[in-house]
Amino acid sequence: MINKVCIFASSSGKVDSSYFEAAKELGKKLAENKFDIVYGGSSLGLMWACAGEAKENGSKIYGVMPERLFNMGVSTDECVELTVTECMRTRKAKMDQISDAVVALPGGFGTLEELSEMIVQKQLGYNNKPIVILNTNGFYDKLIEFFDVIIKQNFGKGNHRQIYFVAENPSEVVKYLKEYKVDFTPITKDDIYVK
Repeated sequence: MINKVCIFASSSGKVDSSYFEAAKELGKKLAENKFDIVYGGSSLGLMWACAGEAKENGSKIYGVMPERLFNMGVSTDECVELTVTECMRTRKAKMDQISDAVVALPGGFGTLEELSEMIVQKQLGYNNKPIVILNTNGFYDKLIEFFDVIIKQNFGKGNHRQIYFVAENPSEVVKYLKEYKVDFTPITKDDIYVK
């Protein structure tokens, strides 16, 4: 059962307002469907737009932040629990540990790195969590095209497309999470490796 949804998203406050609107809409819809939020713990950017809106609508929010960023004073006291970790690696491990699903909103290099790690974790069978890419304004179109290049040129297998789901709007995200059935379970090395 999915209770806590991990949100990866931009910390930038200067992106187009349409991204903030979609992030807030997602936060509201997640709350309306009784999902709690795990996120980066800050009061910045799309991550806070989503988490803050979820909290306003009844969700509990759990923050996880590396010590270096915590010492910069970007955390919020709105979390029911804020975990301060040693570094980014331990932060991701903690977020993974306490969440049941992952949603990547538009973001920068950090979001891309977090999303990539979760895809690999599922590819290798370390988890079977739903991984959703929220493709607001076609933000991830080129990345999804690149994922297809990886598969077409045999750097990945065709079944790896089942690891993640691309949603065009927040409603699709919530629908996928509510209806999620395990869609990728590697059983043997032939399910993982291209030969």
